[in-house]
Amino acid sequence: MLSSISSLVTLALVLIPTSVQAHCSIALLKQVTDRYVAAQTAGDVSGLNFSSTGVYTENFQPADIATGILSQSLKIDNAHSIHDTSECSTFTQLVVTDPTHPYVIGTQIRLPSHGGGGEIAKVETLVTDQGDWLFNATGTLYWTQRENWYEIPKDQQDSRETLRKAADAYLNKFTDNTVRVPFHFPCARLEGGIYTGTGSDTDTCDVGFPTGIPMLNRRYVIDQAYGAINVMFNFGGPTHSPDSHLFRLEKSGIRYVHTMTVLKCNDLPEAPCNA
Repeated sequence: MLSSISSLVTLALVLIPTSVQAHCSIALLKQVTDRYVAAQTAGDVSGLNFSSTGVYTENFQPADIATGILSQSLKIDNAHSIHDTSECSTFTQLVVTDPTHPYVIGTQIRLPSHGGGGEIAKVETLVTDQGDWLFNATGTLYWTQRENWYEIPKDQQDSRETLRKAADAYLNKFTDNTVRVPFHFPCARLEGGIYTGTGSDTDTCDVGFPTGIPMLNRRYVIDQAYGAINVMFNFGGPTHSPDSHLFRLEKSGIRYVHTMTVLKCNDLPEAPCNA
């Protein structure tokens, strides 16, 4: 009798969803990012499957998805997406080098828990262009295409906790320079369109950090298969410059960093005029 009860309890525990179980399939999330890229290419959101109660923002401000950047047909030179099956979310970086109006765009997309049939609940888009921090779409494209974001073998993948701790350490270092950041060597940072590396084995991301600058309101998308984590946040204060940092880790160390920062004025992201 006790054996039967024990077996039933064990079965019940197996059937109870846990926080580490995938909420969305990778296939579903890839459909979402494919639809997103297609929508931006066409300038038509009708195929995006955006919920009638969904939330849409551009540069952290409420906007109308039907009249925002997604309503513009853009020739996309490079699209790179990561997929978070545990949190039903994605991040996509788009590079547009069209000389009439170049862009580098970063977008987090969120679905309801367990996918909601692929209906999108929230879209947060950062749109950077001329005048934003170190903007150079041609430079972004050049260096992005030379990086290798290969899928990491399952037995070598870092945990979600490791990926998030590394990203947080990097961002926390802007507040406190004593924070130790787990850098990989080599490591290269693509800040706007400016690259800290040359593609050599001696490239480093530890090239100096300012201090006393908070990175607030962080939202994460984590893809263990590619060692990737995207963080969106306000650079410098609770309403300061909208920012996106995309990290790639290899063997628990930061290998690549991509940043994009929206400016409200022609000054440092943390300057008072960018609040």
